[in-house]
Amino acid sequence: MRMLITRIVLALRKFYHWSVAQAVFGFLTALKILPADAAINFADRLMRWLGPKTSRHRLMLVNLRNAFPEKSEAEREAIAFASWGHMGRLAAEYIFLDRLFDFDPSRPGEGRIEVSGIEQFLDLRDNPRPFIVFTGHTANFELLPVAGAAFGLFVSVLFRPPNNPYIAEKVFNFRRKRMGDLVPSHAGSSFALARQLEKGGGVGVLVDQKFKKGVETHFFDRPVKTNPLLAKLARQFECEVYPARCIRLPGNRFRLEIEPRIALPRNAKGQIDVNATAQVLNDKVEAWVREYPEQWLWYHDRWNIKHSI
Repeated sequence: MRMLITRIVLALRKFYHWSVAQAVFGFLTALKILPADAAINFADRLMRWLGPKTSRHRLMLVNLRNAFPEKSEAEREAIAFASWGHMGRLAAEYIFLDRLFDFDPSRPGEGRIEVSGIEQFLDLRDNPRPFIVFTGHTANFELLPVAGAAFGLFVSVLFRPPNNPYIAEKVFNFRRKRMGDLVPSHAGSSFALARQLEKGGGVGVLVDQKFKKGVETHFFDRPVKTNPLLAKLARQFECEVYPARCIRLPGNRFRLEIEPRIALPRNAKGQIDVNATAQVLNDKVEAWVREYPEQWLWYHDRWNIKHSI
């Protein structure tokens, strides 16, 4: 009897995931009928209406209250609504990713994309060595590896697959065609990234995700656990580390920035300090978020506070 109940539960869960995936794919397919700008703007308006009606909106407001206690409730509400809009844009932009990246070095400023730090891209491409590029969930962060591939700079990108297996497969196939080597986040992912660095290649990592077994750090002056993987890899291979981010601009345009390499803190033995490096990464992402707070995904439970609200 227990076996039968287990099978029914698993079948229902599978059907639920399949149904959600079909609804998502159907919505995105319908959006693709529209011109890119119209689809992106519609998704923005839709999520500004739908997002605040979900349970995640309450978590978002708590996150904003903890991060920006100096702001008024009206200011934090405005950021929350704008953040939902940016999430809608991110979903719509996904299906137009090939058309959105139109950067032409010979015609700077004429397309949707402008790039800051081209010299860093070209140096990493033309002078191969192990390196790590890190970013956060700001604006359309998916455009960064697409830009790298467009410049001929291919990196192994660590990513966390969606929980829905049907969506995860679709997303993986989509990303693999446009972003190069993808490394799903699981128990053996660190070894895959280490092999890439050992071969003298590059690695791309998102560093603002919750990590229950991470090192103790702070983000917006509140304690968080941060994944030590980047710091450990940098210490093992003594490789260069570069911050990079995407910024949404008015008119459905984007600026991609790769900043100069950062100097990582070291301990008394001269080795890269893992905990201090994790804090440096948080500080960099926090600076980005403070500059454009509406472009970060505030609905994530970065501070592990969902259980208390």
